[in-house]
This record gives sequence, C-alpha cells and structure tokens, in this order.
Amino acid sequence: MGQTNRQGPEGNPAGRPDARRPLEGARILITRSPDRAEALAAELRLAGAEPLVLPLTDAERARDQGALDDAFDALGAGHFAWLVVSSATTVLALTEKAAERSVALSEWIPLSTRVAAVGPATRSALQSAGVTVHFVPEQEHSAAGLTAEWPGGPGEVLLPQADIAAPALAHGLEAKGARVRTVVAYHTVDYPAAPDRRLAPAINASAIYAGVGSANGVLPVLTPDAARGAVSSGELAAVVAASPSAARRISAELAPLGACRVVAIGKATAAEAEARGLTVAATARESTPEGLVAAIIRALHPQAGDAPAGSRIPDIHSSAPGTQ
Repeated sequence: MGQTNRQGPEGNPAGRPDARRPLEGARILITRSPDRAEALAAELRLAGAEPLVLPLTDAERARDQGALDDAFDALGAGHFAWLVVSSATTVLALTEKAAERSVALSEWIPLSTRVAAVGPATRSALQSAGVTVHFVPEQEHSAAGLTAEWPGGPGEVLLPQADIAAPALAHGLEAKGARVRTVVAYHTVDYPAAPDRRLAPAINASAIYAGVGSANGVLPVLTPDAARGAVSSGELAAVVAASPSAARRISAELAPLGACRVVAIGKATAAEAEARGLTVAATARESTPEGLVAAIIRALHPQAGDAPAGSRIPDIHSSAPGTQ
C-alpha cells in the first residue's frame, strides 16, 4: 500500500474541507464484497475520497431451496397480499428464482400483490428488476420504520430474508394483524462464499487481492492483514459498516480502531456496532451510497453539515452550529 495523503479529518492542512470534494484525500474502507462496493466507491470518489475494500461478508443461495420454491410458487399464484423485501440481496435471490421459471420477477409477481421495500436501496433494486414498489417508509428505513408506517391490513404477507435476520420485522407486522410467512432467501456467510452457491458473479480470489476485482478494475481490495495494518498506522479515516453482520466482523477483525471512524448504514447496524464496543461516528439517514457518503462527511467534519458529494458545504470554522 502506498503512502497515504495524511490530511486528517479536516480535509486539508488549513482544516477547511473543499466545498466540492469534502473528503479529499481521505481513505475510506468499505466492508463489502467488490461487486457490491462499486456504487458506494463511485460516490466516494466524487467526494474526493480514496475507497478501499475489505470483503467481510458474502451471500449464498438458501440451503433449503424447497421452502423457498414453495413460497415463491405461492407468490406467483397470488396467495399473498404483500411481498415485503428488506434487502437488495433478497431481490437478487428472487430474481434468480424467477429466472429458473424462465420469467422476469416483475412478471411473476401478480398485479394483486403489493410490494413493500424497507428503504431506498431496496426500492432501487426492485425497480431495476422492473418491479413496482407500492410502499417505502418515509421516516425510518428499518424494520421498526416499516412496521410503524405499515399500510397493510390483516392479509397474507411473504417476508423472504437472510437466515440471520432478526425477527423484529415479522413480529411487528404480525402485531399489526398481518399473517406473515417468513422464508430464508439467502445465507449471510464470511467472505468468500462458496463459488457454486454465491449470489453474485464469481470473482477470482487472486484477482480480488491484486486489486482488480471491481467493475472498473481499479478498486483496491485489501486482505485482512493489510486492513489491520492500515488501521494501526492511522491510514484509514473511516470504515463503513453496511450491515449488522459487517459490524460484528469489523469488531472481530479490526478493533481497536484508534482514530478510524465507524459509519453505519442504519440504526440496526449502529446498534450492533455499539453492542460490540465500537463507537459510531455517524449513521446514514438513507441506506443509499449518497446517504452513506453524507454520513461519512458528518463523521469527519462534524460542523460541516449534511451535504452530499458535489454540493457546497459550510465552512467548518463558521460560528453557526453544524449538524451533528
């Protein structure tokens, strides 16, 4: 790894972040597999940061394909009033199920079935698959937020999710009168997943660690030892926890983090990180690449406000209080 630009959280020697590139020179660690990291990496580059990847978790197809097939067939037959989707990885699992039946996911879901997404990233994944999304919570993009704003009645709900998903969403919907059928859509595993079960195009491991595993071939991917060294030497400004499972692995693999700030994708991830003894510097208000970059800016420039990449941000030496 080359010498870092040690500008620190102030962004430049004078302590004033560039209004257009507020993360100039900051090295940010993304704890996703390379194929899932590129969208966030692109936003970080726009803000002037240098993104690096440490793959910690991955996704494998559900081991009980029979249960998933039964639920998916019931979905296609119109059994459910609602399909509730809580992650973009679930969309990938459902898309594969539709492909096995030689149809698009959008064609498999009946018009009578309404679709809910937990947040904007999941909504975007569904829309990319051609699926109309009828409901996304406005106030909080989490299980609690979806439950609090739930518009459905006592109908049948299909909830495909990760094997390690907390029962909060199912219990919350059931408390609202819904009859919820949960099914494992995929398994969260330590990186790398088994190539024959991975829910993404397989990437050669030797190429990954050579730093050529991203979509554009230039996204640096670290080994765990290299990431620990970067943390110890103070080269990393922040690490992004994009799921509760990633927060657990960050604690196990990288702590103590020293000056490296932890940024969480949502409240559930932040809570898991704090339960593991990590201090969360900022939590994204939207679970999107733009939302994560805004949270990183808040973490590194607490007085600079919540400005997205490419927009004007306040002078951090201004007397006006900033967004914390």
